Formats: sequence, structure tokens, C-alpha cells
Amino acid sequence: MHKRPPTIGRVPKLTRADAVAAVRNPLAFIAARWTPTPRTVQRAALAALVMAVLIVVTGGAVRLTGSGLGCPTWPKCTDDSLTATSEMGLHGAIEFGNRMLTYVLCAAVGWAIIAARSEKPHRRGLTRLGWAQFWIVMSNAVLGGIVVLVGLNPYTVAAHFVATSALIAVATVMWQRTREGDSTPRPLVGKAVRQLVWVLLGASVLLILVGTVVTGAGPHAGDSSDVERMPLDWENVTKLHAVLAWIVVTLTFALWFVLKAVDAPKGPLNRTRDLFLVLLAQGVIGYVQYFTDLPEILVGLHMLGSAVTWIAVLRVALALRERPYDEIGIPSPAAEPTVGTRA
Repeated sequence: MHKRPPTIGRVPKLTRADAVAAVRNPLAFIAARWTPTPRTVQRAALAALVMAVLIVVTGGAVRLTGSGLGCPTWPKCTDDSLTATSEMGLHGAIEFGNRMLTYVLCAAVGWAIIAARSEKPHRRGLTRLGWAQFWIVMSNAVLGGIVVLVGLNPYTVAAHFVATSALIAVATVMWQRTREGDSTPRPLVGKAVRQLVWVLLGASVLLILVGTVVTGAGPHAGDSSDVERMPLDWENVTKLHAVLAWIVVTLTFALWFVLKAVDAPKGPLNRTRDLFLVLLAQGVIGYVQYFTDLPEILVGLHMLGSAVTWIAVLRVALALRERPYDEIGIPSPAAEPTVGTRA
């Protein structure tokens, strides 16, 4: 008996109506024809988060190599060239490369938006978190251009880093939300513990803000030219930063102790332990760089550690509640009226 050779199914033709629908609302057009798996949505959200952290690292490389004005204008690299030229050397290549990485970040955020919009059932909260990332990226790109146009003014540089920290925060929340349902969150710990975490969160935000001041007043101006610095005593600001770091470490240890005492679930305990270990590593790097006159490689690692620490703090806060899945393991749809049902 002879088997029939396999045949390839015919691809449906794209009608004019389909083309019009794709132009009018491309996200809805894709969502109507593609349903990603939950793992695909999770990976898309994680990719956006990883790229947000990577942009911090490459931005640090621009600063630490003195390439902040490698492309002296914006949006072009020079008045006559959109890209870096060979005459601009390594500094131009580093600065232009960081600008190009913004497009990769946009692609990662766009992929997260498409995946979230196409998931079934549609979870509006996830899509909104994706769009929030998009608008932060766009506004921060403009702010980055302003940083160049004003000659690396330290206050604009600090705002640029704070905006990236906001992007990391939204990306972290979206990544967490892809791994849980849409039911009403249920607290896993008592009110006093949640209040302690809010204090920890506030202290961490203050630590990041003071860290930008340390950078703005410190020796790494971002370019070899005479760049304006914040008129503050760098030693005193650094000591304040260290005190805030110890406060965050103390709050983290106190939180771990309280969670142990109240026999909290493993989720919050494990996240708090992870945060404590990240803080210890970040502290070691911070003190070593301080006593070794701020070598560039350690300062870069400290910037990476700042992003990782911020993510770890947010994961602790997000671990204090749960949003369970429904009975069949699919995230519950957001509560919204359904066509044909009565109120």
C-alpha cells in the first residue's frame, strides 16, 4: 500500500479587508490570528526586563569610558552624519552603539506588548504595563538627547537614570503579572509586615536617588572635557549613601526575622533572603570601589548591582500577595462585562 506524499496546506490569501484591518489596528489583527502560550508571554516580559537592565550597563559603559559626548549632538550623531564616523574614534562608536541599543529595547518592549495583547483571554492589565514601558522608553530617549544637548548636565543625567529605574520597576511588575492570575490579590502576611516592606521600598528609592547624586558629584563625569558637576562635597554624599545602604540592609534583615517569627510562606522568605544576598554583594563592591579610587570596572558592576538590587526589592514587595490561577491553570480574565450576560 502506497502512502500519499504529504501536502502543504494552502495559506489563506490576504484580502483587502484584512489589509485595512491590519493598518487600522495591527495589534488586534495579530491577536485575532495568533495565541501565544503563557510561557511565550512570560519570556517576552522577561526579555523586556533584561533589556532594561542591559541599557543601564551600556549607559554606564558610555559614562565610564568618557564617551558621553562621543556623538556631540542629537538626534544625529554629528551635524552632518546620522551615524558615528571613523574620525570620532572609539568614543563615537560607544555612544552611537548605546543609542542603537535603544532600538533593541524598543523591539523587546514591542514584543512584550504584542504577546500580552494576543494572549487569550485578553488581560488588559498586562497590555497597559507593556504600553507604560513603551512610553517610558520614548520619553527617556528624548531625555537622553537633552542630556547630550546640554553637555551632560549632571541633573539631567540623574533624571535619565531615575527614568530607567522606573522602566525596570514597570518591567518587573509585568514579568510578575505574567506568572499569576487576575483574581483579587490575597495578602500572605499581616498588615504590620506589609508596612515594614513599604518602609523598605521607600528607603530603597531614596538610596537610588542619593546614588545619582553621588555620581553627579563624583569624578566620572562621562566625558574627558570639563563637564559640570553637582556643587556638593562628594565624600559627604558618599557617606550618606553608605548610611542609607546600611538602613536598607538592616530593614531587610529585620523583615527576614519577622517573616521567620510569623511562619510566613516560603515565597516572601526566599525573596527576602535573595535581596539580603544581593545587598551584601553590592555592599562589598561599593566599599572596594571607594577604597580603590573608583576603578571603572567596579563602578560599572555597582551600577549593574543597583538595577539588580532594585529588582530584588520589588520582588519582595510583590511576593507579599498572591493572585491564584483558575481551575484549568489559565490566568483568570479581568472582571469586565461579557456580551449577552446580565448585570
